Amino acid sequence: MFITRHTRLGDVDLRDRLWNFYRRAYANNPVLPFTELVNRSEFDEALLNSTNRVWVVWESDVPVVMTLIATDVTSTRWLNPDYFRRHHAERMRKGLVHYVMWVVVDSQVELRGANIALAKEALAAEARDGALLVFDLPESRQPGDDGAAAELMLRMGRMVGEVQLVPLAAQRFFALDFAAVGADDTNPHGDNMKEAMGTPAT
Repeated sequence: MFITRHTRLGDVDLRDRLWNFYRRAYANNPVLPFTELVNRSEFDEALLNSTNRVWVVWESDVPVVMTLIATDVTSTRWLNPDYFRRHHAERMRKGLVHYVMWVVVDSQVELRGANIALAKEALAAEARDGALLVFDLPESRQPGDDGAAAELMLRMGRMVGEVQLVPLAAQRFFALDFAAVGADDTNPHGDNMKEAMGTPAT
């Protein structure tokens, strides 16, 4: 096992291999409904962006873990830079708000050693910078502010330096399912809802 680090990855063949790994890793794992995959042009753009750090763990000549860390959060559409300008102004001014854009893993490989090795390499670079490293987690891996995957990230961060975990925000996703209501003519709340909306019940 070995680790490579890339910035502005111009090797087309290598980008093809990493793209195929990225797609395969998501295809072989349960994908939550709000998980957003990048398309191929976005993937290439991210790997060609010289402000992004790409880390790859290889088993022989096969990629098994890959992470991309954006060191310029104004270049990603997933974070609101104004939030960080307001709440972490000095870090933003110095370019020290970084973001874990993605981590993909091969579900067929025993990853404990690979994860620790990657953490030591990638997080050590963040620690040297003194970065505020932002990451997000699905509720299935992080049901609350404490413990779970965030605690694992904190423990890995402590392997390379002094660090604290800072909760930033929580987000839940909902859907309005109109099909179920429309198919049910005996909706017991129908009249009450009409009245609440200012429409006379018929």
